[in-house]
Amino acid sequence: MKCLSILGSTGSIGRNALSIVARFPDIFRVKALAAGKNVELLADQIRRFGPELAVVGDESTADDLKRRLPAGSAVTILHGPEGYCRAAAHDPVDVTLTAVVGAAGLQPTLAAIEAGKTIALANKETLVMAGEIVMRRARKKGVAILPVDSEHSAIFQCLQGHRRADVSQLLLTASGGPFRELDRREFGGITRQQALKHPNWSMGPKITIDSATLMNKGLEVLEARWLFDFDHHHIRVVVHPQSIVHSMVAYRDGSIIAQLGIPDMKAAIAYALTYPERLPLGQPLPDFCDGVALTFQDPDLEKFPCLGLAFQACRQGGTVPAVLNAANEIAVDAFLADRIGFMDIAAIIAGTLDSHRSEANPDLEAIIAADRSARIRAGELLRRLG
Repeated sequence: MKCLSILGSTGSIGRNALSIVARFPDIFRVKALAAGKNVELLADQIRRFGPELAVVGDESTADDLKRRLPAGSAVTILHGPEGYCRAAAHDPVDVTLTAVVGAAGLQPTLAAIEAGKTIALANKETLVMAGEIVMRRARKKGVAILPVDSEHSAIFQCLQGHRRADVSQLLLTASGGPFRELDRREFGGITRQQALKHPNWSMGPKITIDSATLMNKGLEVLEARWLFDFDHHHIRVVVHPQSIVHSMVAYRDGSIIAQLGIPDMKAAIAYALTYPERLPLGQPLPDFCDGVALTFQDPDLEKFPCLGLAFQACRQGGTVPAVLNAANEIAVDAFLADRIGFMDIAAIIAGTLDSHRSEANPDLEAIIAADRSARIRAGELLRRLG
C-alpha cells in the first residue's frame, strides 16, 4: 500500500492520478490533496478519496470548501504556501506527486524532500528554477525524484540498465503544437482560443500555451539538464508531430533507444507512482499496421523564439532560468487574459532576460529574489505593451 499526497489534484495530472488510484484501491491510499480555487471538484475528491488533509490557495477559498463538505467531516483544511508544504510533507505519505503549476511548486517539493518523501515530479518549474539545489538536497536525503512528464519519463525508462558513460545525447520530442505548419507571417493574429487547441494532448491552459510557443519544451530542456545531470550540449529537441515516440536516448555506439505509446499521461504517472513496477492499465497500443507514420524534424527557432531563449538560459545558468520562468508565467497569464498578442510572450521574456544581471551559483534566497524581480520587470514591460 502506497500513501499519496497529490498537489494539484484538480488539474489534468491530478485528475489522471486519482483515476489510477480509483482503479487500484488495493495499492493506493490518498492522504492529502491540494488544489487552487476549484473547490467544487476538490470537495468531490475529498468525499470520494477521504484524505486527512486538504489545501487550497487562500482563506476565503478554504471557507468555501468547508461549506461544501458534510458537517463533522474529518478532513483538516489548510490554505496558502504553508498548507501546501504541510500536505507535501504529511507524515503518513510515501509518495508526493507535485503537479501544481509554476513556481508555486518549488517550496512544497523542497518540503517533501526534507521529509524524506519519494517525489513524483510533474512540476518542471521546480528544477528550472533551482535544479542544482533541489537535486543536491534529494541526494543528501536519499530521496528519489521520479519524472511524470511523458518526455522525462521516457528518457528515464530509456536510461534503465545502461551506463551513463555510454550516453551521447538525450532526444526530447515535441509535437510542435498547433502552429507547427502555420506561416510565421500569420503569428500576429493568433488568438487565445486557437492557442488552447493542442492537436494531441489535453492539458491545463498554462502548459497548453507553453506548448504552442514551444516554451514547454524549453522548460523541459532545463528540467532534463538537472534531472539527468547532462549539460545542454547533450540535449536536443526533435519535433515529432504524432507524439507516439515520447523521447529517446542515443548511445555512443550509434544505438538509439526510444519509449513509445499513445499520447496519454496515465502510463507516465503510474510508472512514477509504482516504480519499478508497472500497473496493468490496459492502455491501447499505437496501431503501427494502420498507416501510422512517425516523422521528425528540427524545431524552427525563428517561429518559436521561446525555445531558443530557454536554451540560452540553460547555457547561462545561475539565476537566468528562474528569470526566464517568471517572465514566461507573467506573459502567459497576460495572453490568456487577452492583454497581449501571441508574439508578445517571447518579447516580454527576452526583454526581462536582457535587463537581468545573472548571479552564478545562487542560493535559494537569491533564486527567489530573482524570480520576484523578474515578475516586476515583466509586469513593467507588459504595461508598456498595453
